[in-house]
Amino acid sequence: MSQTSDRRKAIKNILAGSAALVAGSTAIPSFAAEEKKKYMLKGNIQHSVCRWCFSGLTLDELCVAANDIGLKGIDLVPPKDWPTLKKYNLVSTMCNGAEISLSKGWNDKQYHSTLIKNYQEHIDLVADAGYKNLFTASGNRNGMDDETGLRNCVDGIKQILGQAEKKGVVITMELLNSKIDHKDYMCDRTQWGVELCKRLASPNFKLLYDIYHMQIDEGDVIRTIRDYNTYIGHYHTAGVPGRHEIDETQELYYPAIMKAILATGFNDYVAQEFIPLSTDKIGSLRKAVEICDV
Repeated sequence: MSQTSDRRKAIKNILAGSAALVAGSTAIPSFAAEEKKKYMLKGNIQHSVCRWCFSGLTLDELCVAANDIGLKGIDLVPPKDWPTLKKYNLVSTMCNGAEISLSKGWNDKQYHSTLIKNYQEHIDLVADAGYKNLFTASGNRNGMDDETGLRNCVDGIKQILGQAEKKGVVITMELLNSKIDHKDYMCDRTQWGVELCKRLASPNFKLLYDIYHMQIDEGDVIRTIRDYNTYIGHYHTAGVPGRHEIDETQELYYPAIMKAILATGFNDYVAQEFIPLSTDKIGSLRKAVEICDV
């Protein structure tokens, strides 16, 4: 074989190799783009986030992130900030501002007059804004027995329930742990909250089942959700222990919990209420939503 022939073959091989490299170079960016594709929510769960956990961001910044992730709205945003939510086509998924505090609530009659006035005003505000859920709290025991607390809550809440029913607003009492975060809080067990629901006997009074809080005080989360789901109108998440990210660093397995919630036919909001440890706070929120998106 001549040297000319050898050169021709070598040139052919080089050209063929270059073509393969070119083809490969076009495939690699395409694969990278595929990898970076935005996660598309399944649409089975209506996702939300609690405002206070991301207080390091402006509300506008959190709204932009919420839209990018695919959230329906934001929990615990006061009425003065509702126009900002509306600007981003987001909902106030759990309205607040009518309560006095977590420790001063319906179980103590000395607060009834103030609470009734506050809730009458806020029920109208919530309804006029086109929202539905309005937060409330039981208050602390301060030496009070459970039965007295139940009776006092019924006496007070009944005075606003008619208006709530007429306006389509759901008064929602949160279950909080009294072991670590909210010492002496009365509505710290699901059965106490369910008994209150039964006595009020209204579809416009529900419980906010905070998975983090109830894991601490009760455990047995999935069974409780299955048994008492008709009394639950809203859910909050966070990792146990510590109230941080809901990933593999903590003890709850949220995919199974979300599947249990979904199996009950629940179609309202699940709000992330963890305090992110990561410097990439929005990244933590995005991952939490993806974990809960069953």
